[in-house]
Amino acid sequence: MEKISANKKKQEENARRAKEEEVVYHQWATFRVNQELYGIDVMQVKEVLRYVEITPVPGADYSVLGIINVRGNVVTVIDTRRLFHMSDVPYDDETRIIIVELNDKEVIGLVVDSVDEVINLPTNRVDRAPNLSGDESAKRFVQGVCYHNNILIILLDLTKMLLSITPMSDDDLGF
Repeated sequence: MEKISANKKKQEENARRAKEEEVVYHQWATFRVNQELYGIDVMQVKEVLRYVEITPVPGADYSVLGIINVRGNVVTVIDTRRLFHMSDVPYDDETRIIIVELNDKEVIGLVVDSVDEVINLPTNRVDRAPNLSGDESAKRFVQGVCYHNNILIILLDLTKMLLSITPMSDDDLGF
């Protein structure tokens, strides 16, 4: 009887370990806009720059601030506050431009209030974004939400976010 109980405990322990090993982690680069913490897939981040002067582009979308030159490449810069329909604030020493890669051809800069850190989140702890309002535009970029160290992180779908401003053909997306 005692041997059966010990075997059962060992099987339960092995099952628990197997479940722990099945957990898949995903890396997110986190940043702040309007004191909220957001995350984007770290694999799409090329680099983070201090805020620099941006050359305006006449006739561009409201959320497009303009363009910058990054080592000889012209990069379109988007203001995340405007994209998220938040009020503008003056840029300061914490303001950063996150250079992200939309696909193999398109590189875009995102102006954020500050950059936080790269974190690993278990995919099984990411929840769907709650539908708090009838306004679909408010959550159209949100891939999910997750708590990390008791702080809510809003995980963004960078492709959906950028395609709302820079529509592309199916060929550009690899379809």
